[in-house]
Amino acid sequence: MPEDNAAIKQEIKEELAEERKQAEPEVRKAASKRRSKSASAAAAQQTGAQFIYDKILLFDKYPYEVEVADLSLKNYINLTPKAYPQTYRHFSQKKFSKANINIVERLENSLMRGGTGGKVSGRVIRTEGRLQGKKLKTMHIMEQAFDKVSKSTGKNPLQVLVMALENSAPIEDTTRVRYGGIVSNVAVDISASRRLDIALRNMAMATVIGAFANKKSMVDALANELILAANNDVNSYAIKRKNEVERMARSAK
Repeated sequence: MPEDNAAIKQEIKEELAEERKQAEPEVRKAASKRRSKSASAAAAQQTGAQFIYDKILLFDKYPYEVEVADLSLKNYINLTPKAYPQTYRHFSQKKFSKANINIVERLENSLMRGGTGGKVSGRVIRTEGRLQGKKLKTMHIMEQAFDKVSKSTGKNPLQVLVMALENSAPIEDTTRVRYGGIVSNVAVDISASRRLDIALRNMAMATVIGAFANKKSMVDALANELILAANNDVNSYAIKRKNEVERMARSAK
């Protein structure tokens, strides 16, 4: 009896092994079909998402196909496609959160400066906070300025903005160092994040100064500053400030 049971078990094992061999090709074909279907679906979904991503235009007019030549600024000039860039700075408490904000929105935020009454270029600028907190107004100023830049240059104004920031971002600066009781200025290199911050601040300041006590509007002042800075013109306020900062750094070496 035990020998008969062993023989029966052996026969059952052999039959199951034969069935598995016959079923393996069909199982493999079904698995390969499932993988190919999932891969094609993922590819189609990615292609559709990329198509939608590429179709987004700034202000529904200007493409985001922009080249950043300055490699140090490339990681901080954010060009995430958005028709009307607006994040409300939800992640402002996180480190390096500025790098995740669209560069157009960062310039809009720089324009919303308060009326500090500080003396700039020999003049006291008192704007009385007319743009402070007025994001929609600064967005309209940016859109109209971009329209003027596009008509004047025939180029993508977003590319003009990137070129202006690259040209007006200083490379060196000075800092005050105390040795004992002696205080002296020492030349230091500037990080890429601070370079971009300074360029945006000077661009916004140039816009305010150009329209202050002048018949020129902020739209015209911003468009003019963008064109001058993109051409590396010495008449640009941002370029003047950059040259002045770098000259002081060279003299402090």
